[in-house]
Amino acid sequence: MIRGARRVRRGRVISLLPEPQVTAALATGNSMSKRIYSRIAGTGSYLPEKVLTNDDMSKIVDTSDEWIFSRTGIRERHIAADDQATSDLAYFASLKAMEAAGVTADEIDLIVIGTTTPDLIFPSTACLLQARLGNVGCGAMDVNAACSGFVYALSVADKFVRSGDAKTVLVVGAETLTRILDWTDRTTCVLFGDGAGAVILKADEETGILSTHLRADGSKKELLWDPVGVSVGFGEGKNGGGALLMKGNDVFKYAVKALNSVVDETLAANGYDAHDLDWLIPHQANLRIIEATAKRLDLPMEQVVVTVDRHGNTSSASVPLALDEAVRSGRVQRGQLLLLEAFGGGFAWGSALLRY
Repeated sequence: MIRGARRVRRGRVISLLPEPQVTAALATGNSMSKRIYSRIAGTGSYLPEKVLTNDDMSKIVDTSDEWIFSRTGIRERHIAADDQATSDLAYFASLKAMEAAGVTADEIDLIVIGTTTPDLIFPSTACLLQARLGNVGCGAMDVNAACSGFVYALSVADKFVRSGDAKTVLVVGAETLTRILDWTDRTTCVLFGDGAGAVILKADEETGILSTHLRADGSKKELLWDPVGVSVGFGEGKNGGGALLMKGNDVFKYAVKALNSVVDETLAANGYDAHDLDWLIPHQANLRIIEATAKRLDLPMEQVVVTVDRHGNTSSASVPLALDEAVRSGRVQRGQLLLLEAFGGGFAWGSALLRY
């Protein structure tokens, strides 16, 4: 079997095509003459103006800067204004990504937003963003995979580009997760922040996303969840009686193992090992998880993009926020090999390997 290819099980392809050097072999008997990639043409991000430091948090709950930082690596986080919704954050991040890519709204064929804190039950936040951008008519959808939402959305968008159904796609990770926190629970309220990150994907024959890998384990839902909803019902009080609930130690143990597995799978599928990577851009949940993943890969922290200290955990926004910062600071350069990975409630986790 060709290296990087995966078996077909019950008529279903288990993973994506491998790197270009074996594409021709896989295309035998297929009319496809060239492989199409989805290339990140531009990045953008937005953080609300309001900042809560750990010292500020100590005035809200029984905590301290030392307690928070030693356990999470977080120093501060951004909080959306009362009149800001998730779509507002997504809009400002999208404008920056479009500007960076040199793309206008009417060139966008599809909008995919990863979020677990939509403006409304319906319509989707992507539809609201579409209307604000003035691109009525293009496809628009939300993807809910909690903190893995951007990686999942990126994977969905990648498939549309690869299939030829879209040439330019706006992919966003945006959250106002602080709206669903219990501000009396020091184990959760200190962790999260609000923000948005966005990328423009464009069809390219030379380079781009090499593969994406998505995994989930719904049997672990109660380790990280918000137990209210439309069909199961709401309770009394703010947010319908719901709030983010997490068993931190259990989540930590599972996340480290799951991320190690999906990272190994991703590299092997493309014929690479960790030493080929230029950058690891992980979900910014906890510095200890990030360091554990880097250590497992034998990757120095100098090759890991870390923003959790200044952003906190922004859920689906964390990976595109970190990517945009690394691009705009000049650290990430064209042609470099990047590994994006995330883990969140569901459990849902995933990765994307790409040549930037």
